[in-house]
Amino acid sequence: MGSKLTRYAGVVTFFLVLTWVAAGKQVEASTSWGSGSDLTHYRYMLCYTVRPGDTLYDIARAYDVPLTKLMDTNKLKDTIIRPGDVLLVPDRVSDNVPAVLSRGGISREDLMLLARLIHAEARGESFTGQVAVGAVILNRVASPGFPKTIREVIFQKDSNVFQFSPVEDGSIYLEPDETAINAALEALAGRDPTNGALFFYNPRTATDRWIRTLPVVTRIGNHVFATKA
Repeated sequence: MGSKLTRYAGVVTFFLVLTWVAAGKQVEASTSWGSGSDLTHYRYMLCYTVRPGDTLYDIARAYDVPLTKLMDTNKLKDTIIRPGDVLLVPDRVSDNVPAVLSRGGISREDLMLLARLIHAEARGESFTGQVAVGAVILNRVASPGFPKTIREVIFQKDSNVFQFSPVEDGSIYLEPDETAINAALEALAGRDPTNGALFFYNPRTATDRWIRTLPVVTRIGNHVFATKA
């Protein structure tokens, strides 16, 4: 177990908290992307896939994270974990490294909801394509005319129709894979391959004529990314 963890197998590190410097001073992002802040006291977030023989105690000890914090971050009611489970492992902020959130405080529920939307909309796309879908959600949160939280954006309706088809057909509730979670983390860390797009669609399957009239920002994989006219 110990050697398995020290090799960092299956772990991808993403910055959820970044230090921004402008004119020699830190600049803190003002937009709140989520509905909670239980991930905001840590500088990094690791995505760890549980392997046979792993225990929650060993994972907590290997990453020097309190067991209770590891359980709280992952909303675990007990210490039972299974091979294939994906755990978020927080890494503490160093006391001498000031840091601020790149995209504001989020809860694990917000993160996993974003990952589920990415998985439902873009599984099979490249990693960049999956990050791009996540970025569109966050761009909407920051844009006037859209709701101000991840959950509200994803579940938004227009003329009583959900904005995103996975919500309509229920695929939003599929369990996201590790790639989708990592894509959500990277989007939340500030990466936006779309350069500010607010819409995306697959031109081979989209039936909405209006969305095809929007200015195209970029194309990534099977998706076209667009902005307001």
